[in-house]
Amino acid sequence: MRVGLTLYGSLEEQSGGFRYDRKLVEGLRDAGDTVECIQLPWRDYHRGLLDNGSRKLRRRLDVDVDVMLQDELAHPSLVRTNRALSYPIVSIVHHLRASEPRRLAPLYRAVERRYLGTVQGVVCNSATTRRVVTDLGVDPDDTVVAPPAGDRFDPDIDRSTVERRATTEPLRVVFVGNVTPRKGLDTLVDGLAGAEADIELTVVGRPVDAAHVTAVRKRVREYGLGDRVQFAGRLADDELAGALRSSHVLAVPSRYEGFGIVYLEGMSFGLPALATRAGGAADPVADGETGVLVDPDDPAAVARELERFAADRDRLAEMGWAARRSYEAHPDWEATVTRVRSLLTDVVQPAEVPA
Repeated sequence: MRVGLTLYGSLEEQSGGFRYDRKLVEGLRDAGDTVECIQLPWRDYHRGLLDNGSRKLRRRLDVDVDVMLQDELAHPSLVRTNRALSYPIVSIVHHLRASEPRRLAPLYRAVERRYLGTVQGVVCNSATTRRVVTDLGVDPDDTVVAPPAGDRFDPDIDRSTVERRATTEPLRVVFVGNVTPRKGLDTLVDGLAGAEADIELTVVGRPVDAAHVTAVRKRVREYGLGDRVQFAGRLADDELAGALRSSHVLAVPSRYEGFGIVYLEGMSFGLPALATRAGGAADPVADGETGVLVDPDDPAAVARELERFAADRDRLAEMGWAARRSYEAHPDWEATVTRVRSLLTDVVQPAEVPA
């Protein structure tokens, strides 16, 4: 097949969604497909909506493909533009903006509903994302759930390593993600402040939202946590692997995740995850088995779960090993690409049948 991929920014971006797109392109090319990437400039939401009147954008999208993949993140620029395109379109939905707790959620919901009405298929990264997509009117038969793999590191970790690490003091917690309000670092810091156990936190991630970073750092100072919280910033892969290997728990109490590939990456090191029930984190994280799920914006629950990890090291080790085994059983990228190619084929073939 001749496949296109339209997205904001560059495939080299480091977030989980861009890694998903990048691995999908690699897999499609390995399967013999040609893939042409159309990288659009980053837009804020309202500026993106204005793109729909742009002839220049339509000319950029006038390419010879059998089917166009679109990262749903770019939907503001495509919601009306898609109606002028001649090829079938399949959207990759990592998570919908309307699912996030935002003031403008009703507007986003209306725009995303209209956008999804212009596509012939949807790739969903989790069962939760699929439910949200179908709630916006997409036929379930036009969707596929193709979760990401978490094999970014694929470390050699055995049970004895997990058990031995679990006995060390103090409890070491790592947060990995862009530092934005959605990721819930403020809730994690509040929870850490409320926990009585000896716990250290390492924050790994790019400071995307400057105001949020400032507010979180202020919390750390006011709580007197300066000697227990380290802001490591963005790390190279080998440095991040070292941080994960030396930690006990991965904690990202996000206000919403479409899936949360970072939880799987932590599980590959035998780290139980602390996540929330908002969105698709329950797909990779089995509550009470491979990690724990709390309600978003609930620092008391975060404190309680951190204290339980610190107090019961046998439980910590057991959940860590269960996390590793769950990671090992998770579908790999080849399985993900196979599911996506099946949907693309179904979308392309009807377009080739004469009327």
